[in-house]
Amino acid sequence: MAREMHVLTALDAAKTQWYHFTAIVIAGMGFFTDAYDLFCISLVTKLLGRLYYTEPGSDTPGALPSNVASAVNGVAFCGTLTGQIFFGWLGDKMGRKRVYGMTLMLMVLCSIASGLSFGKEAKGVMATLCFFRFWLGFGIGGDYPLSATIMSEYANKKTRGAFIAAVFAMQGFGILAGGMVAIIVSAAFNSGFSAPAYEVNAALSTVPEADFVWRIIVMFGAIPAAMTYYWRMKMPETARYTALVAKNAKQAASDMSKVLQVDLEAEQEKVEQLSKEQGNNFGLFSSEFARRHGLHLLGTTSTWFLLDIAFYSQNLFQKDIFTAIGWIPKAKTMNAIEEVYHIARAQTLIALCSTVPGYWFTVALIDRMGRFAIQLMGFFFMTVFMFALAIPYHHWTLPDNRIGFVVMYSFTFFFANFGPNATTFVVPAEIFPARLRSTCHGISAAAGKAGAIVGAFGFLAVANGIGVKKTLIILGVVNFLGMVFTFLVPESKGRSLEEISGENEEETAADQSRQQHIRTVPV
Repeated sequence: MAREMHVLTALDAAKTQWYHFTAIVIAGMGFFTDAYDLFCISLVTKLLGRLYYTEPGSDTPGALPSNVASAVNGVAFCGTLTGQIFFGWLGDKMGRKRVYGMTLMLMVLCSIASGLSFGKEAKGVMATLCFFRFWLGFGIGGDYPLSATIMSEYANKKTRGAFIAAVFAMQGFGILAGGMVAIIVSAAFNSGFSAPAYEVNAALSTVPEADFVWRIIVMFGAIPAAMTYYWRMKMPETARYTALVAKNAKQAASDMSKVLQVDLEAEQEKVEQLSKEQGNNFGLFSSEFARRHGLHLLGTTSTWFLLDIAFYSQNLFQKDIFTAIGWIPKAKTMNAIEEVYHIARAQTLIALCSTVPGYWFTVALIDRMGRFAIQLMGFFFMTVFMFALAIPYHHWTLPDNRIGFVVMYSFTFFFANFGPNATTFVVPAEIFPARLRSTCHGISAAAGKAGAIVGAFGFLAVANGIGVKKTLIILGVVNFLGMVFTFLVPESKGRSLEEISGENEEETAADQSRQQHIRTVPV
């Protein structure tokens, strides 16, 4: 039985060791790059508008047409969604490690290619950017299920939540790095190529060198991904995949003996016995999967979908909200590079004060409070703060109250990250069987990206049509629904992966109904 396999019990009981931290850094650097690549685009969209869509003689600087803005912001999410499903499935078929290098190389190549363009005309530049950002997103998509699954299968059961959450928390540093790189690049170019504000001299406010600013910011994402490639290739395959899916007990014991620095015996007969158990051979589309894990999959997909509608709307369009309340100066009072600097500074401040701390609160408390409590609490406070911003919206736009608005807005980010943004990533890596774990995580993450696409394409259209106030009310309702669907997600704190997914038992009918009840009602 899986429960009795020494290699798996050794992993579950292992003390926190150097290899745990190595795995967090290797998997986490992928997430650092993911966040950098996904969010850096929001720093340069205003600059792209000035460079390629400024009309001579206009009173205001050029801006991306709404359909182009939606495409530039949202196309990477479309790639991410397809990548999550494809690489999630491939990770269960070929193994976690073999697929892990492919996703990273795709990210390196497409980061560089995104900063290059065919021609200098607006159509050529935007088409190139969108094409390569789609494939960049495809590579990023693979990182979600693979990083989560690898970390969950390497970790011990006491600190597994913190380790998976720590990988995801690197996303916060990626967002922070995006802002800091944009600040440094824009400040350097602005001092080297000074230009008047748009209202002083429209033609001279955008210097030709500004075209290099967005390209450097976008291409920088290739560096951390390239640095991680060698270490990813040196990681052994996870013992759970090798033993429970590939059915090679000898290799699993050998790999984990090196990692854990203990001698483990190969238990091939237990692996073969496990593979003969019919109860543990069901597929994703079987009635057995629907009975055991159908509600779990509905819970993980629906909560991630609802969260990402709100989370990505906030992240991608925070610069518009800051401009609306006057936190970023009016575009015509700045030159093109100055505007990048101001947007990056605002985004970095939000990341530093709320986004990054929120992730690490989750890391510190997830194995004490449990996944369910953190997710429910996060959705609750996101709902409260959204309505607190939306209902007295006019009050927040008055000059004296703008700092208050930014503080409240920061709290919604804090509770997204000390809440469902972290837990929706952690839980699907724990509650499904090993042979379907990567696939189910990929499906859950893809549902999230579908929410991000709704956020990226929908928010722009809705905010322009009905205004920011009503849009914030809609996001508040979305967060409330996330709270409701959280009740479908099981608690996985302090239990082994085989115990949670039911892989270590041949159940009787009575046991099955009892186990089903335990798994769907939070502890």
